[in-house]
Amino acid sequence: MKKHLILRFSIARIIVVLSLSFSGFLQAQTPKGKLFIIGGGDRSDALMKQVLNVADLSKKDYIVVLPMSSEEPDSSFVYFKTQMVKLTPNPIVMLNFTAATAQNKVLTDSLQKAKLIFISGGDQVRFMNVVQNTPVKTAIQKAYENGSTISGTSAGAAVMSEKMITGNQKLQKQYSGTFDNIRYDNLETTEGLGLLKTAIIDQHFLKRNRYNRLLSALVEFPALTGIGIDESTAIIVRNNQIEVAGESEVIVVRNPKGILKAQKNNLISIENLQMSIYTAGQKFNIK
Repeated sequence: MKKHLILRFSIARIIVVLSLSFSGFLQAQTPKGKLFIIGGGDRSDALMKQVLNVADLSKKDYIVVLPMSSEEPDSSFVYFKTQMVKLTPNPIVMLNFTAATAQNKVLTDSLQKAKLIFISGGDQVRFMNVVQNTPVKTAIQKAYENGSTISGTSAGAAVMSEKMITGNQKLQKQYSGTFDNIRYDNLETTEGLGLLKTAIIDQHFLKRNRYNRLLSALVEFPALTGIGIDESTAIIVRNNQIEVAGESEVIVVRNPKGILKAQKNNLISIENLQMSIYTAGQKFNIK
């Protein structure tokens, strides 16, 4: 009898320890920070005030701008700072990382401690070529995990996803500026910052009519939620809940059913698909 009691006590203790460990694991995996993802275009003062409200800066906090997406990083920084100095007294600094400075611990520590990090527009591939597999990417991820707000516009929006749309097509090597088809194994993606793991982002969405591109993404990654953000519009991500802000709309596509891939010309069909349209103030959840 005594042996059975000891055995039951031991099993119960193991279950408690495992439960606490799993709970701690879930807490460690849940970021404390927020994402403020802008679809490109004009950024009104009202929209940028919302960024500051979400970031909830104290007097001692500072803002870091990462302009590596841009061909003209200094101009991107000046444009951002000129607008923001009217809206906040907090210091605004630029960290324009290169392959060499991406290994600088003083700079990456400063990045990680920033309460608001803003990633400029331009070319998302250019940005990731600088930060991929470097302490810069790690610093951004840790800042987000520890409670910082990560914001970005256009290319700075695209990099938020784990699966990042590059803008290129595999089956059409000559870039035409448009994505004029829906075919499987055509959308080129690469690894982004991984701050948003269950969704894939497209930007300038309605303005540049990017439905084909986002639908192609769902064919390749049917478990993800496709989010198309229009210009002058943003999504605010708090864990799995998303709120829309700004002047236009956000298109959400998910749960494709009955995907068939034809052998000829990589054409596809989808039997069923969920699509939603949201405007400022509305909220929705992702997985």
